[in-house]
Amino acid sequence: MEKPGLVVARFRLARRPSGILSRLLSGVREIPQWISVLSQEFFVIDPTARVHASVDIEADVSVGPRTSVWNRAVLRTGASLGAECVIGRDAFIDEGVHLGDRVKVQNGALVYHGVSVGNGVFIGPGAILTNDRYPRAITATGELARGDDWTVSPIVLSDGCSIGAGAVVVAGTRVGRFATVGAGAIVTRDVPDFALVAGNPARRLGWVCACGARLDDETGRHATPNPTRDASLGCARCGRRYAFNPQSGALEETPASNRGVRS
Repeated sequence: MEKPGLVVARFRLARRPSGILSRLLSGVREIPQWISVLSQEFFVIDPTARVHASVDIEADVSVGPRTSVWNRAVLRTGASLGAECVIGRDAFIDEGVHLGDRVKVQNGALVYHGVSVGNGVFIGPGAILTNDRYPRAITATGELARGDDWTVSPIVLSDGCSIGAGAVVVAGTRVGRFATVGAGAIVTRDVPDFALVAGNPARRLGWVCACGARLDDETGRHATPNPTRDASLGCARCGRRYAFNPQSGALEETPASNRGVRS
């Protein structure tokens, strides 16, 4: 059964259709549930997607299977949402942004043009992902700055990472696999895989498991931000173990016979 306030595959047109569809839909402000449109002028919505009627959808948007988009979210031209995503109320997904599968974008998050989001990524409420390292409203000559007057600096959110509530990820940075950015952090440089960062500017405080828990060292204490070359870090929650790679500055998961068993 559908949840109250949600409709399936029913959306406002960003541009009116042409030809036969134009005559068929003359006077219709919404695409009926039974119509699937595959054209450069329209968005492509999987029949199992659930989208609130108040969502603002522009042209060339695609929404994957079993994805839910809640009240007043904005999906700009060319945005692509994978399968089983959840887009919260008032979230903004800018033009050309690609979201992988099972991504959660919480209420009021802003994901701007140039951001690439992997699978299983969490973007907390009010988080902001920017795209311009040198923002200006006007040019040096005082004219209104336009698209050709600035350069997009991409952000990459790797598979499984989490961006905490109210955090800001500055343009041109990469957040590694299963890394965690603490609430309110300001990320100004790349975050290694499995790293835990927080603060302004964000600094590494320790390490986290793929399950999200803090990793401990051999003494049972939380692992330090800079473990030794031969350090072995473990998760008390799920049993995974990791080794520090000094060349990449990140962790690598190692085989663990006690996975799934609390230590």
